[in-house]
Amino acid sequence: MKIFDTMSRYKEEFVPLHPGKVSMYVCGPTVYNFIHIGNARPMIFFDTVRRYFEYKGYDVNYVSNFTDVDDKIIRAAQEEGVDASVISERYIAECKKDMAGMNIMPATTHPLATQEIGGMIEMIQRLIDGGHAYVAPDGTVYYRVRSFEGYGKLSHKNVEENQSGLRTLKVTGEEAKEDPNDFVLWKPKKEGEPFWESPWCEGRPGWHIECSVMSKKYLGEQIDIHGGGEDLVFPHHENEIAQSEAVSGKPFAKYWMHNAFLNIDNVKMSKSLGNFKTVRQISEQYDLQILRLFMLSAHYRSPLNFSREMMEGAKASLERILTGMDHLRDCLKKAEDRALSDAEHAGLQQMKSLVTKFETAMEDDFNTADAISAVFELIKLSNSTVTEESAGGYIEALQQSLTALLQVLGIEPERKELSLDSRVEALIAERQEARKNKNYARADEIRAELTKMGIILEDTKEGVKWKKA
Repeated sequence: MKIFDTMSRYKEEFVPLHPGKVSMYVCGPTVYNFIHIGNARPMIFFDTVRRYFEYKGYDVNYVSNFTDVDDKIIRAAQEEGVDASVISERYIAECKKDMAGMNIMPATTHPLATQEIGGMIEMIQRLIDGGHAYVAPDGTVYYRVRSFEGYGKLSHKNVEENQSGLRTLKVTGEEAKEDPNDFVLWKPKKEGEPFWESPWCEGRPGWHIECSVMSKKYLGEQIDIHGGGEDLVFPHHENEIAQSEAVSGKPFAKYWMHNAFLNIDNVKMSKSLGNFKTVRQISEQYDLQILRLFMLSAHYRSPLNFSREMMEGAKASLERILTGMDHLRDCLKKAEDRALSDAEHAGLQQMKSLVTKFETAMEDDFNTADAISAVFELIKLSNSTVTEESAGGYIEALQQSLTALLQVLGIEPERKELSLDSRVEALIAERQEARKNKNYARADEIRAELTKMGIILEDTKEGVKWKKA
């Protein structure tokens, strides 16, 4: 198996630190709102990586955190007049709903930054004691970047180049930096912000120290794979390396994996452009299995363009898969209990070669696009060779192989029971009330809105019936 390592910029042979075991840390979201589809790409991809390792028999320890203390969370809490924990707890719960919809397996551990403050204070103190960090007069603790010889080895930047990317406007306390490249490990509290006691001041941790501490606690000082979006290479992952290796004296991660960006209709997603899409919004129009299949349809290191046309294509692809699995189940019910024919034995050989093709694609830097292609070839083989007269053993072998490969991709092999979410139910109820009050304009508006969400209503004598478009 080969993995493209961001640090070496080469495909490297995967050799785990401990035979038969894989340790993975993937940076999770900051929970101040619903997750967007940019968050979804690394979630789906690294879940698929984990699934493949488990398919190959590895014992995987998969850790993905929630950043539950942050400027954006605090701002959202202040706007609502609630404690920051109310915001973070709400959106952790909503994030887990979306992850379940995308069939993302719960991590072995989902640590919360606020529950690991003690470990962060301990690591910061070790960095200070080792000369890698210093305390400013106001209690801010900075990491001394020039104290770490390997700084820049992941992003392939030197310290001088990094400086050119820093903000020209300084924030409070930055005038106390020894060097513009130094970054915050601990910051003093501001009025109305959550804070923790520390030897330096009442305050809270910087972003980068959180992941170093959580990775060390749940996976150890060295890990096999560290993953995330390519926007995290610098400064977040670069800073993680500096912190972790300065304390341990050991290489932090053997392999660094980063997925490319996601665009919306060939334009970078942003709230200011009005093309910002959340996973929850997508779920109102599409089964999130479709979003998952779409995300895996391109190589993870290639930029991916989200559009209605691409999602409709993924929808058709999922339907093709599910129809193929329906065909196998239907034929198996009437299959003959007999020995396999020569043609069926030949079909099994084709099946095995296609399974090998799938595995070869996955082991070449997790090429999910080619892996999906192998699945469609298996579906084609099944559709063209399986009938009600086929031997039961032949049908079962195809069914088991396809199910196993679909599970690696996180695609459920059976159709979901259609269920309306709370928003759709509320809209239908509102429409009924509008019709009752003879507010037909509003009723028509709701019908149009539901149509956009992929729900078609039928007014019958028995009441309102609905179906997915």
